[in-house]
Amino acid sequence: MSVTASLDASTVTAEPGGETDVPLQILNSGSTVEEYRFEVVGACAAWAAVEPATLSLYPGASGTVTLRLSPPRDPSVPAGETPFGIRVVPTSDQSATVVPEGRVTVAPFTEVTSELVPRSSNGVRRGTHQLAVDNRGNAPVTVRLSGSTGTERARVDFVAPELVIPPGHADFGKVRVRPAKRLWRGTPVTHPFQVFVAPVVTEGQEPYEPVVLDGSYEQQAILPSWLPRALILAAVVLIALVGLWYALLRPAVKSAAREAITPDVVASAAAKTPDGGGANGGGANGGASNGGGASAGADGGASGEGGENGSGSGSGSGTARGAGAPTSARVEVRDAVGGGAGSGSAYKVPAGSTFELTDILVQNPQGDAGTLVVSSQDAPVMRLALENFRDYDYHVVTPILVPAGGEITMTVDCRQVGKPVKAPTPSGCAQSLFLGGTLRADTQ
Repeated sequence: MSVTASLDASTVTAEPGGETDVPLQILNSGSTVEEYRFEVVGACAAWAAVEPATLSLYPGASGTVTLRLSPPRDPSVPAGETPFGIRVVPTSDQSATVVPEGRVTVAPFTEVTSELVPRSSNGVRRGTHQLAVDNRGNAPVTVRLSGSTGTERARVDFVAPELVIPPGHADFGKVRVRPAKRLWRGTPVTHPFQVFVAPVVTEGQEPYEPVVLDGSYEQQAILPSWLPRALILAAVVLIALVGLWYALLRPAVKSAAREAITPDVVASAAAKTPDGGGANGGGANGGASNGGGASAGADGGASGEGGENGSGSGSGSGTARGAGAPTSARVEVRDAVGGGAGSGSAYKVPAGSTFELTDILVQNPQGDAGTLVVSSQDAPVMRLALENFRDYDYHVVTPILVPAGGEITMTVDCRQVGKPVKAPTPSGCAQSLFLGGTLRADTQ
């Protein structure tokens, strides 16, 4: 081997942004004059150099070159220990290359910048800001966030009071400024405040000067300034409309109503009155019609027949005046779960009359489950599932004719008793049937 190389110090410390020199001793142990080239290898090669770059030595002579380490003050060079080597290459015999090795420790440095976005905010209940913190140092840093308004009229809050930021990265914190009292109306109030971003130091380190950011929050009134004027304007418009009604429209409506009341209209209304002196109101025929109505009323109150586990009760009323008279009837049927169905008679048509059924109203107030059948002359008129309705209203254009002696019934087969809201569970199902139509006297 024609060369011997050694570092004066195999372990050194370099400050970011500064320079550190390490001497390297070279000995030519060969028998001829030799020139040596130097190359730095390792992660620090980008910021290290050997001066001079070449060295010529006579046989048995020695010389010294300098390794200069210049780490930049930049997050791209992390703090900590980095190994390196210096390749010493003889020009005439490259196979005799030697590589002395060492370690350089890059010292950490802290540099924190911050920005408040936006600088000013406004709102009714709070102001919201974003705090951008940038770590431009070469080591992770923990920053503590705090704020002050200088008064007791508002306070500054942070979603996260501390941020841990890697080197060369940025993080964001949310800042909220809350007023101590609500402002219902009036001029907006401005609350200036300051945010402090302070890096946390370890034991033995000197404290860093915190970054101070100024901001402001404008507290706006809950009730806008235009609201009183709008209310006054609305009241004026309302008063004007009321005055217009009483001054112009109301007299015109009264006049039109008086003009509509003519002798012909009064006579027509009296003729249509059941107790008036019309063709059906008095005389021998009128008396006969009233008698028929009394008979219908008596027969209308039919009693229901219950099944094995059910019971029913019904009532009906109607008068057959002249060609026909409105008639209604009602029945309520109760049935227990299991066993036979319960049934009840709603209406039985009196002799000498025909009932024209046009309206059916079925009620299921408890929300029971089961089957309900409305029948006329033992023939089903409608069949319903109780769980599908609470009130069912059915009207027909062509009446369902029920002859004299005919009977309208309702049958209930209870499968499950419903439970009313905020009430105890009933003992059985309960449904009601309301009928409406016209009772007409049969022509002889």
